Amino acid sequence: MAAWTANDIPDQSGRTAVVTGANSGLGYVTARELARRGAHVILACRSAERGVAAVDRLLGEVPHADVEFRALDLGDLASVRQFAATYDSARLDLLINNAGVMALPYRRTADGFETQFGVNHLGHFALTGLLLPRLLETPDARVVTVSSGLHALANIDIGDLNSERNYRRWVAYCRSKTANLLFVHELARRLARSGADIVAAAAHPGYASTNLTNVAPRMEGRKVAERFMRLGNRFVAQSAAAGALPTLYAATAPGVRPDSLTGPGPLGFRGAPTRSWRAKWTRNDVAGERLWAASEGLTGVRYEGLKS
Repeated sequence: MAAWTANDIPDQSGRTAVVTGANSGLGYVTARELARRGAHVILACRSAERGVAAVDRLLGEVPHADVEFRALDLGDLASVRQFAATYDSARLDLLINNAGVMALPYRRTADGFETQFGVNHLGHFALTGLLLPRLLETPDARVVTVSSGLHALANIDIGDLNSERNYRRWVAYCRSKTANLLFVHELARRLARSGADIVAAAAHPGYASTNLTNVAPRMEGRKVAERFMRLGNRFVAQSAAAGALPTLYAATAPGVRPDSLTGPGPLGFRGAPTRSWRAKWTRNDVAGERLWAASEGLTGVRYEGLKS
């Protein structure tokens, strides 16, 4: 069987997609390829300057694209609520929870959450819940959440979700990516029990060359670490275009199963999209329920209409 590529994306005409973190890297490629296939794509980005620049760049590459920028800061629940409250499109076919931060020095979001857990998980948990009514109204909608193969290095600590006892940047990152998969697992379970016509799935890019790996070293002035990351991106990683394929597959390919994880194969680092291995703790019902309850409590967002 031939490897799945962006050329295999079905026609997306008449469909609307929201892609978080779409100003660069995987999110930009995801937005561009969905737009190339006819979708109306909303680039949901924290920086207005970078978001508008991404729209201009995308239109330069795909002149017929139907795209727009809307402000969304996943590290600020007020911004998430504002985005959802002003979402005025008639439908929402694809919600791509792509934005993320990696291995940052200890910081807190506007609402006091540890930044990696707050942005990577809680922001997307709140966004999905607030947009759920529109998703439920749209036939065959999908929610795709981008995790990482590094989730396998750390399970969540339900008693210390904000890493207040002992912050280790990479452990916190891996835990946030486990949280992404537990969220998808629990969301898929609740959607199934409610008879909802929505597929909740996950994807991960393997090792892809994006700016994500350079942010933390640059923030701290660690030039050697930044140089090391750049070398890895140049000589080891696959391109952002290749890294976005698992997300695009999970979002558009026929037959994608709820609670599935798509990644590059066969070893999970690079290659064509395929079903990906995941740690057994990311399918734990009890852990999923506990994380869900904690996320509701922290964000104040409840998924009205879904059975627990």
